[in-house]
Amino acid sequence: MTTTTTFEYKARDRTGSVQTGSMEGGSSAAVAKVLRDRGFVPLRVSEQKVGGLDREIKIPGFGGKVKSKEVAIISRQLATMVNSGLSLVRSLTILQEQTENPVLSGAIADVRSKVEQGATLSGALEEHPKIFGPLYVSMIRAGEVGGALDETLVRLADTLEAQVRLRSQVKSAMAYPVVVLTLIVFIVAALMLFVVPIFEEMYSDLGGELPAPTKLLITLSNIFTKFSWLFVLLAVGLVIGLRRWIATEDGRRRWDAFKLRLPIFGKLVQKVSISRFARTMSVLSRTGVPVLQALDIVAQTSGNRIVADALDDVQSSVKRGESLAEPLEEHDVFPPMVTQMMAVGEETGALEVMLSKVADFYDREVDDAVNALTSLIEPMLIIVMGVVVGGILICLYLPMFNIGNLVSG
Repeated sequence: MTTTTTFEYKARDRTGSVQTGSMEGGSSAAVAKVLRDRGFVPLRVSEQKVGGLDREIKIPGFGGKVKSKEVAIISRQLATMVNSGLSLVRSLTILQEQTENPVLSGAIADVRSKVEQGATLSGALEEHPKIFGPLYVSMIRAGEVGGALDETLVRLADTLEAQVRLRSQVKSAMAYPVVVLTLIVFIVAALMLFVVPIFEEMYSDLGGELPAPTKLLITLSNIFTKFSWLFVLLAVGLVIGLRRWIATEDGRRRWDAFKLRLPIFGKLVQKVSISRFARTMSVLSRTGVPVLQALDIVAQTSGNRIVADALDDVQSSVKRGESLAEPLEEHDVFPPMVTQMMAVGEETGALEVMLSKVADFYDREVDDAVNALTSLIEPMLIIVMGVVVGGILICLYLPMFNIGNLVSG
């Protein structure tokens, strides 16, 4: 007996409008097929949540995670095997056996099983949206229709590897300041909780008048020691509150706008967003994904709500039969060079080539920005650490220079 499940869907109709709703079906692939038969372009099909919780029960510590780099590797391996003449089922079997990540291996096994039963590769991949996102599934579907699955898989691997490389560059720029700032916080907390109270007790035994900086430091240490639990609760509450606020539509938009306005990291965030947009749009256009569907996918994978808002304007422009580049000129996040190159690409019929050049240019810009930030931040953080830690130590040792007066007093 076949069980049916309720799925929530988001799809684009023949007029280009986005429709949402729910439908019962045996799988998300089956629901997507029904939508396509009715003339819709499925954008997202996911199992409906019950009572705000997923119906699948997950045990903490056993969920596992699949990295983009792992997906890129299996995509390139699958492309090589398919191009060498191996059947799709056999290629998937080999991938399943050699994949070390149990979550990814299980997903590949499920995909292989569904392909053996007659499902398309894109339809089987659509059953695992957390591993194979809209970009992946749409490109595979376009490759199947165009009869160029191996070439599409190579493009996918190139795109995913470029995204991983870009993400690694940003993480490398952020890792050093985060580690150093965390170290400063721990050092200051240790001094305030353990070292300063020892000096306070010693100075109280000596008597006399302490210097003003030392008094201030001891007062702050007493407050911090007495209410340390409150500071911890406030920090945890602030982090949880910020995460929940960012999860809202308005909060995400304001947070993304704030990141773009940051004095040091804002330009880096902008360059990363443009590179991701240009490369994704280029590869989707080259693969043959319809423009409106491609814009939906790019908006979902842009990683920035401000960029997604700009792409919403582009969608409206395309529906009216206008250009892609013109609406982007009204958004500051896209520099004139990007919009002009896109306009030239549209006029010459080489939009994907221009977008690829834009992506390559901004990849180099991100690399240069990361190197510049590392060179700039390293001495700044050393200065901050020296001022904070050194300031505390100076405050502690100031009375030592007047130790004779303290003892006689």
